[in-house]
Amino acid sequence: MLVFEPMNEVIYSVRMHAERAGAHLCGAERLVAAGRIEETTAALVRRALEHPRGRAEALRLAVDPIDPAAVLRGVLPEVRTFQVPNFSAGRELAARLLHQAGVSPAAGAFALQTLARGAAPDGRSMRGAMLIGALSGRRLEPDGARGVRVTRMDLSPRAEARLQAALAPYGLDRIQVREALVLAAKVMAAPGVIAELCWSDDPDYTTGYVAAPALGYVRITELKPRDDERGGRAFFVKEEQLDMAALLAFLEGQVFVADAVSAVHPPREWC
Repeated sequence: MLVFEPMNEVIYSVRMHAERAGAHLCGAERLVAAGRIEETTAALVRRALEHPRGRAEALRLAVDPIDPAAVLRGVLPEVRTFQVPNFSAGRELAARLLHQAGVSPAAGAFALQTLARGAAPDGRSMRGAMLIGALSGRRLEPDGARGVRVTRMDLSPRAEARLQAALAPYGLDRIQVREALVLAAKVMAAPGVIAELCWSDDPDYTTGYVAAPALGYVRITELKPRDDERGGRAFFVKEEQLDMAALLAFLEGQVFVADAVSAVHPPREWC
């Protein structure tokens, strides 16, 4: 369910982008009230300076007011976790899930192979996501080096507290999980998107996910080898219904606040 609903107070978009050795290192964003801007910027700076892939060498912060009337509220997808023995099994499971969501086997295989070898032209991770035709497997994003960035999103304080309480019993209350869930919720609400594939470029974080309206948010514990710094996202779209301008405007500009939490299911093994 998606609802346009004014916020009770003015909020601000606080965004951080960090680079190391001239390449993207990390980025993060929060939507916060004015009184939380200082603590939020400090936390984002600390995150960039303590990143697993090294200390940020260049850091940019942006703080912008948000029009309360422009906020779109949504619901986080249900969370399921599958424990797999290795990343090969994880990618096999991801391919199956993508096919269930309406992605052709060729498009799913292309996305998995491209993320594994580095989706940017230089073989490194892109800052943004690939846009891939769900049937053709063609890359559609306007800039193959930058990709598509999803911004201006967060949890409401109420939803954040409920999500932390739901994740904690399974040892999943981590910032990577919370942020990925919010991003997946926004992406699933975007016009024309039918599925998402993601795994992190952090070398010590091997978990990734497949998300789709029909599947929810499915975490897979191994989607890449440990110590591999290549990762990224792929959004699968229906080409015959694609309005590229509307999709990019939604992903990059629409303010999205997840205000409700769905079920979090116990992890289980996949064989």
